[in-house]
Amino acid sequence: MCKGLAALPATCLKSAKDIKHKIGFLLQKPDPPQEQKSLKEKEKKKEKEKEKVTVVNRVPLAEIEKWKTSFNNLIKNEDGRKAFTSFLQSEYSQENIEFWEACEDFTQTSVDKMNVKARKIFKRYVEADSPSEVNLDSATRELTRKNLERCDASCFEEAQSKIFTLMEKDSYRRFLKSKLFLELSQPPLDNKPCSLEKKGKHHVSDHSQCLPSYA
Repeated sequence: MCKGLAALPATCLKSAKDIKHKIGFLLQKPDPPQEQKSLKEKEKKKEKEKEKVTVVNRVPLAEIEKWKTSFNNLIKNEDGRKAFTSFLQSEYSQENIEFWEACEDFTQTSVDKMNVKARKIFKRYVEADSPSEVNLDSATRELTRKNLERCDASCFEEAQSKIFTLMEKDSYRRFLKSKLFLELSQPPLDNKPCSLEKKGKHHVSDHSQCLPSYA
């Protein structure tokens, strides 16, 4: 008949405690390496950014037809830019349009605020290994760095031009063939408001003439 732990010799109790400690140590989940943590955080951030895409308004078909004729017509149009941004988000490359927009805004900045804003843009998009680094060759990157010294409205002119061309020759062509653009190009079936669904929600078949909005 069992007499309980008190009846066991002290050496047995000590051995049992040691075994329990070792098993507990082995069962502990080791902390993931810092690189894995950073990767997971980036993935979560990307998923949250995709969740921002939602629905909004209709665009005249005549306006959408202009988007087909040139990338400039698309990007210079507010609705076109929103639709294109939504597409880039789906490809995890929205930093390109964000940089282009930041450059457009920079040219309208007052002289007394240019220096601070220019350095923020450079650190966010142009500098190597920056949070939202855009795809620039080393020569353009270095030229932009030197431009910070004089810092005028043309500071990011070359870099912005390179990113514009990159989007025009690459992302824009895929955008015109994307499901989003094809649905936007369809004539509306009714007068009801429509919406682009967030990821994970039930599918909505009629997205025609809908544009993304940002929460």
